[in-house]
Amino acid sequence: MPYRRLPNTDAARIRAMRIALEKGREVPPNQMAFSPKMIVKLQRFLPQFENMIMLQRQSYASQNNKSKEYAEIIRKARLYLTHFIRVMNMAIFRGDLPAETRAFYGLATNESTVPSLNTENELISWGKRIIEGEEFRIRKGGSPITNPTIAVVKVRYQNFLESWNFQKTLAKRTLDYSEKNYELRKEADELIQQIWNEIENTHSTLPEDKRMPASENYGIVYFYRKSELNKTGSPAEAQSTIWP
Repeated sequence: MPYRRLPNTDAARIRAMRIALEKGREVPPNQMAFSPKMIVKLQRFLPQFENMIMLQRQSYASQNNKSKEYAEIIRKARLYLTHFIRVMNMAIFRGDLPAETRAFYGLATNESTVPSLNTENELISWGKRIIEGEEFRIRKGGSPITNPTIAVVKVRYQNFLESWNFQKTLAKRTLDYSEKNYELRKEADELIQQIWNEIENTHSTLPEDKRMPASENYGIVYFYRKSELNKTGSPAEAQSTIWP
């Protein structure tokens, strides 16, 4: 015998509930294969489920669409900070600035290496140190480092911070929708299962050749096992029962 399988995608869940709801509107109550209280549940639940799935998809798409732009903003912030540190080190190498200048930025005075700026947290931490250190050094009477100036570096850094916060907001929103929809999916599965159980129970007294088509008319999906396909020799018929 073919076996019934519940929908396993959001599109399939929505389709199953829509078909059941349409039947509830078309068929007179005394001829319905499932109870009126299930129609009430569908009317309440389906719009909420569809809306939450749509919001999750929109949030995820927005996050993806912004990812390339965000990557470029990170690249520019890292580039300007790196160049600023290198220009400062070159000035020390030429003798224009003392080695102690590095201490303003939280760098070791005897090292000319650029600190790691690979992660977002490193970029945030070192960007803050470099900008605050240079501003403090200038207030103490030091000559500003140029090409790039700290003002230009600061613009790139602030652009990065704004984008970082925005990406965090998008990621949290997407996660929130994902968590809510995880619970809604369980509720959808329970609702569909209850409805399908009622439909099959109503059709249980029908002749075997009419029982399954009657249930499929309400959106129930049946699958044939490979052994049944081989015996019946009718893959086309079996294929028509598989959920699209």
